[in-house]
Amino acid sequence: MPLDLPLRRQLASGKPAAGAWLTLPSTAIARTIANTQNISWVLIDGEHGLINESHFYDLTNAIASSGASPIIRVPAEESWLIKRALDTGAHGLMVPMANSPEIVRKVVEACKYPPAGIRGFGPMFTHATGALGGTYKASANEDLLIAVQIEHPNAVKEIDAIVQEGIDIAFIGPFDLSVSMGVDFGSDEHEAAIAKILAACKKAGKTAAIFCLNGEQAAKRFAQGFDMVSVTTDIDTITDGFAAALSAATGQSAKFTGSGYST
Repeated sequence: MPLDLPLRRQLASGKPAAGAWLTLPSTAIARTIANTQNISWVLIDGEHGLINESHFYDLTNAIASSGASPIIRVPAEESWLIKRALDTGAHGLMVPMANSPEIVRKVVEACKYPPAGIRGFGPMFTHATGALGGTYKASANEDLLIAVQIEHPNAVKEIDAIVQEGIDIAFIGPFDLSVSMGVDFGSDEHEAAIAKILAACKKAGKTAAIFCLNGEQAAKRFAQGFDMVSVTTDIDTITDGFAAALSAATGQSAKFTGSGYST
């Protein structure tokens, strides 16, 4: 029986898959975000922010029980990290800096049970997927979502090969991409690289996704044809909302650093 994953269902419908970024290890914040209408996924950020492995299980369950898919970003492509994250019930896995087909192949193998991969069997705590044990294993290889981040010139160069490696989602990290390319965010060179990745995804029938900080950025990317876009982060929403309220109350400008990303 297939796993019932909101993000996979949303992508299959052809409708835009809007999501959010969670950097704080709070089930209350996670549940609040996931309960927002039209949010189909929440990224649990185990690479940056304050979340670590000990928070994964509670966060995946808080998000899934609120009707969205929890996607865990691990800090590297190590198979033990991937296995531990998936065993907490994540609906999908994201790996940063997937800079070559070889790295992506290793990620896919780590996500799948034999004979398709090398993932060890131990789904005792995959409650957030709605299945455990053999029932979970029977559908995990086909249903769990594998996302790799394209955020380096090497990955852009190899994108046609990368999208053939058994992934579901090519997820652009536009800030790291601009830094690693040595170009300004939003420059012609930067946008050309993003367009190349988008085109490769469309050609291969893979989900094209990208990180955005706000609704305006997200709307632009959806209009360009991206299937899956983050609309904000928890920390940016908190700081921006607080700053706006404080400015309205005092008549003075109030600025906070938020996530630290800047366009």
